[in-house]
Amino acid sequence: MTAADRKQNIASALCKHLSMLSLDPNSYSTNLDKDIKSLCIDIFNSSPSGPSITKDNELMKWVEFASNFPVDSGTSLKALSELNEDLSKKSVILGNGLKISEADIVVFAAVHSSVISLSNSDRNKLPYLLRWMDYIQTKGDVGDAFQKIFLEKVQFEPPAAKSVKKVEVESNAKKTDTETKPASSSDVDSKKKSNTGVKKAAADNQTSAEKKLPEKVDDKDKDISVSLLKLQIGHIKKAWKHPSADSLLVEEIDVGEAKCRQVVSGLAKFCSPEQLTNRLVVLVTNMKPSKLRDVTSEGMVLCASNEDHTVVEPLIAPEGAKIGECISFAGHDGKPEDVLNPKKKQFEKISVNLFTDDKGVATFKGIPFMTSAGPCTSSIPRATIK
Repeated sequence: MTAADRKQNIASALCKHLSMLSLDPNSYSTNLDKDIKSLCIDIFNSSPSGPSITKDNELMKWVEFASNFPVDSGTSLKALSELNEDLSKKSVILGNGLKISEADIVVFAAVHSSVISLSNSDRNKLPYLLRWMDYIQTKGDVGDAFQKIFLEKVQFEPPAAKSVKKVEVESNAKKTDTETKPASSSDVDSKKKSNTGVKKAAADNQTSAEKKLPEKVDDKDKDISVSLLKLQIGHIKKAWKHPSADSLLVEEIDVGEAKCRQVVSGLAKFCSPEQLTNRLVVLVTNMKPSKLRDVTSEGMVLCASNEDHTVVEPLIAPEGAKIGECISFAGHDGKPEDVLNPKKKQFEKISVNLFTDDKGVATFKGIPFMTSAGPCTSSIPRATIK
């Protein structure tokens, strides 16, 4: 893509984004000899809020980024990696929750052609960038407008799906090797002699695997939306040991309602009541109340756990997160259930896609748990969340 084409895309995308101003991108075609920053300023100044936009230093910093974004593939990959790093802890460029700004529009238009031309191996190194681009190109009116400008969409595949595919490919490859390898007469004799033992071992292995693996999710439920969960920031006012269960703790948690909720958690082996007191946590608040060893629980504290479940901790809400605010996920804007139906196992089906990434950011299929103050995290990278 030429520099002129890139400028034309930026002008078209900005004018679409500011469509309520009836801006015509073709009217800026004579300005394409200017640099991207000057072109953007001309478009901003065509709007009533132009002066306030150009005085936004953070926004203009990203306009500068777009203006200086390199055309050379080697250099552009370095710039994309820096952008990927910046997006690892926020959903959009300016970090305003999920609100798409002019900065998102300009940067998307500037990097689009470079991302499209990346090899699969290079794309795999930029999960946060791809997640952000997928959100911008599919979000409501912005997404509809962008599809007319950028004919080729950036494909985003969540990290969890990639690892599953890799396992399947490797498994199939091993299976093919086994099936196609010629068997010698000694191999046949050996197989006959050990057939009974193999069958018994297979049965034992299957039983063991069934105990270790999480409950299988039907294909039709793989894409069940995290928006069904109502996740809120809660403040643990106090915590104490369960009166009749050594492995359980009871917490009194404020989520901004008229009265605090009482929640029972299996955290006694991992946290003391003193460690939990005054802590901000992520609470599932639309679970059906239940009794755990005769004590009522009105929610679930989401925790990260390492692979062998020897280290468990509640998710960490960012400093500045507001008590009672709901966690959001880019691209998932549905309404949560009033009360989750235990018979449908909705939480179980969603939780198989909850995990922390390499940096410890809590995610659903690679999409961060976002608050007004940033993403929720854990000190445990690549952890499961339940």
